Amino acid sequence: MPKSLRDRLAILSDAAKYDASCASSGTTRRASSRAGGLGSTEGSGICHAYAPDGRCISLLKILLTNFCVYDCAYCINRSSSNVERARFTPDEVVWLTLEFYRRNYIEGLFLSSGIVRSSDHTMEQMVQVARALRITHDFRGYIHLKTIPEASPALIEQAGLYADRLSINIELPTDSGIAALAPEKRPEGIRGAMAGLRLRIEEAAEPTLVRRRTRRFAPAGQSTQMIVGADGASDATILGTSARLYGGYGLRRVYYSAFSPIPDASSRLPPARPPLLREHRLYQADWLYRFYGFTIAEVTAGRPDGMLDLDLDPKLAWALAHRERFPVDVNRAPRDLLLRVPGLGVRAVEAILSARRQRRLRLDDLGRLRVALTKVRPFVVAEGWTPLRLIDRADLAALVAPPAEQLSLF
Repeated sequence: MPKSLRDRLAILSDAAKYDASCASSGTTRRASSRAGGLGSTEGSGICHAYAPDGRCISLLKILLTNFCVYDCAYCINRSSSNVERARFTPDEVVWLTLEFYRRNYIEGLFLSSGIVRSSDHTMEQMVQVARALRITHDFRGYIHLKTIPEASPALIEQAGLYADRLSINIELPTDSGIAALAPEKRPEGIRGAMAGLRLRIEEAAEPTLVRRRTRRFAPAGQSTQMIVGADGASDATILGTSARLYGGYGLRRVYYSAFSPIPDASSRLPPARPPLLREHRLYQADWLYRFYGFTIAEVTAGRPDGMLDLDLDPKLAWALAHRERFPVDVNRAPRDLLLRVPGLGVRAVEAILSARRQRRLRLDDLGRLRVALTKVRPFVVAEGWTPLRLIDRADLAALVAPPAEQLSLF
């Protein structure tokens, strides 16, 4: 008996949960010559993803199908997996997106898919969904398409015209890991597709004499996802790969997804998933590299095995290992030194730089900036405050970082 739309939605939305690479960011409201239109990238609703300014963006996150010709050992939807299969037609995905939007459940769509028949056939159907939403229904909400590396450049070009963000999964942090667990996939092909996508995005963003305005092509850029813990790659290896991806392909985000054991798993996979805290520590280290001026070597130098400390966030771990760099004078230190103080985020540092132009700051002033004084106090000098020998205490880690605070982003 054919599955109902409700049954297929349950199957394909559940299958999409393993893909972490959907965050709505870096795009603006679409202009249109027509009045009205559906959707917005600027509203707020059910929280499925966060924009950089903290807005909650709700997304319908589904697979077009969980049938797949590939047999990647770590994937629940691999061809040899004994899971219930389902597929949508492009028209059904369009209808679902519009109906969910009209009920104020979502503000956008994240669409991925297993590969059926061929890469081009699957990519063509995904493009068909985005084209119908944009052109036929004037949908102006957020669209994120998971592109397929082996798809033709012409199809990727069309996808970028309709989607806000495109992403290609790098899958695993090393080529050897991909060869062992996903031998049908070609790492060089994935990197080549990412490079081509970067060139198209940069070309579209560059105005010319003929076209003085920039052309719209995936304005929210591209992202990727790496599975953590399926192979033996250390955190230093994972972050090193991320750094090369950011630098070489202009990615907006690298997402880390902790490997989750799957039914009938291959003996090549570990029997248990890695601690979820490891995934969180990788995000914290990623933030330090992208926004705080740390190098990957600095973040991962604390342990010889290349793993991040699960008991301490990486910024605090670095500070405790380099106590000679502290305390830092909040009234005189440059921005790059302030960013290395545990408890000071980017916004807090910018506020400090602005406020100290008016007067010398005291510890209480940092508290008014919503800085966690318990964490900051041993590492700073302020007007009327010197930490004396607090920075040298053997129990400093326990003093400034209770377990409940270890999940924050600095």
